[in-house]
Amino acid sequence: MPAELGAVESARRIRDGVLTAEELVGECLERIRALEPKVQAWQFLDEAHALAQARALDERKRNGEPLGPLHGVPVGIKDIIDTGDMPTENGTAIHAGRTPRDDAAVVRMLRAAGAVILGKTVTTECAYFNPGKTRNPHNPQHTPGGSSSGSAAAVGAGMVPLALGSQTAGSVIRPAAFCGAYGFKPTHGLIPRSGILTLSRTLDHVGLFARSIDDLALLLEQLQGYDELDPDTRPRARIPFGDLAREEPPLEPMFAFVKTPHWERTDADTKEAFAELQDSLGKNMEEVELFPSATDAWDWQRTIMEAEMAANLEPLWVAGKEKLSEKLRGLIERGREVRAVDHQRAVRRIAPTVESLDELFMQRYDAILTTPALGTAPKGLGSTGDPVFCVLWTLLGMPAITLPLMRGDNGLPLGVQLVGRKGYDARLLRTARWLEGKVGS
Repeated sequence: MPAELGAVESARRIRDGVLTAEELVGECLERIRALEPKVQAWQFLDEAHALAQARALDERKRNGEPLGPLHGVPVGIKDIIDTGDMPTENGTAIHAGRTPRDDAAVVRMLRAAGAVILGKTVTTECAYFNPGKTRNPHNPQHTPGGSSSGSAAAVGAGMVPLALGSQTAGSVIRPAAFCGAYGFKPTHGLIPRSGILTLSRTLDHVGLFARSIDDLALLLEQLQGYDELDPDTRPRARIPFGDLAREEPPLEPMFAFVKTPHWERTDADTKEAFAELQDSLGKNMEEVELFPSATDAWDWQRTIMEAEMAANLEPLWVAGKEKLSEKLRGLIERGREVRAVDHQRAVRRIAPTVESLDELFMQRYDAILTTPALGTAPKGLGSTGDPVFCVLWTLLGMPAITLPLMRGDNGLPLGVQLVGRKGYDARLLRTARWLEGKVGS
């Protein structure tokens, strides 16, 4: 079935004339019609518009025009990412019906690569903790995670091969793990964020969801780049992530198993699964303690996030704070009380902490290995789960990936998170591929 294909294989078949973009999009829409009543991953979906994009791409191919690397591949877009031809409502009633004039930078890049923008996926309210309508595709009684709930669920349910999300704390890695998808958060500044709801310049990342490491690498290749509207991006040579991810490592990778101070909060399934993983990897995995100063990083992240979100969401607060959830109002109220000196002190801690971890990578390790969450997706829809095992790596801007390699006793996906050295995204993908080959299947 075409809807079951990943992005790399879909693009290849369309290039080879075995499959058309219209057929692929039609199959995805059929699967969405079947599953959406249970999963509720989509905030906006216009089937006619999606098919019209696909037909236009098929016409380009028939005319012999150049094809992009994602020609005809459908992509879901988190509903905090601007699309000039679809609403972007940011998960809040205050922005109901909001239709931007322009695409976000990443959406322009996707269109240039030939992708079909299938629709907008559900986000939690302003990409914070108040859940939307989405349910876990593996068990609708459980959360899909958040804040990129719809993107993770849509990919995890096989509705679409690729989707975009965002991460300010754990909003890509955690829902990907809960929904059984591959999730990737790149190095801070690798993918431009202009045209996306700003929560925290210091912490915000664009994130990717896919069905394989190869698909993540293909998508990352299209989205890397400089954008003058995002001051944290910079001009750089394009990195062939796909080719590099498929290379064999020159030496078998070494993994630093970092439990963090929060390990005792993980559930029994997680502890047992990672003990088995440790046995499987043997000499390739060593337990490493975080250095003492890093243990305060969770407090630094909270200070930065609350202060910067309070500033960036000020217009919503003024427009109608009574329409915001209690969770979001509480965050903004706390953020408005953060002293500038405390915010700056927290930001200044980031660079030396990154440098300390650089030494860890240079001395011995290819990746840090840890859990993406406390366990499988919690039961209930009132919470999106705890991002505690993602917070540190988001704060430091280090690349992270979650792989759906295990399952809990309840049958739900249980992910493995790998974290790479800042700026070494391709090496992280290569290491993740090695790990999957070693312990997957």
